[in-house]
Amino acid sequence: MSARTPLAILMTAAALGISPVQALIVPMPGWTPVAGNANEWVDDAGACLLREEKHGQAFPTFKTQDQARSFALKLQSKLSARKVREVVTQPVDRAGAWSILASYSYEESGVTYRISQLYLSDSGILRTVTGSSAEFEGSPCVNAMREFLRYLAD
Repeated sequence: MSARTPLAILMTAAALGISPVQALIVPMPGWTPVAGNANEWVDDAGACLLREEKHGQAFPTFKTQDQARSFALKLQSKLSARKVREVVTQPVDRAGAWSILASYSYEESGVTYRISQLYLSDSGILRTVTGSSAEFEGSPCVNAMREFLRYLAD
């Protein structure tokens, strides 16, 4: 699988008005920036891709899990209305503030991709960290990427 394939799926996020701003730190061995861009990282096999993006829209800081859960349910509903399937959202704790982790499937050119997307408040502005891989990709990068998004990305 080429690095362009997972990259294509991340275009879904681009359609939401995303523009790269800051550099993502990916602590996984074998991952490198795509074309020197520290906002996009690909594993050494080209099977998984991570992208950090900052949106120009406001995004609240959730102080409680209940606030985050309420927003997660609204996000799940909005994502489900788009060209994505199997949408699941959940609040995740990030150093005392709550963020939202979404997971969904997306199909493009006959290939289904699994997306994990972390929604963070960066000084009141929406920032996302998105990971993608083909649906049945068996590379070790898949679990490493999902664990990074679930527990470490911030």
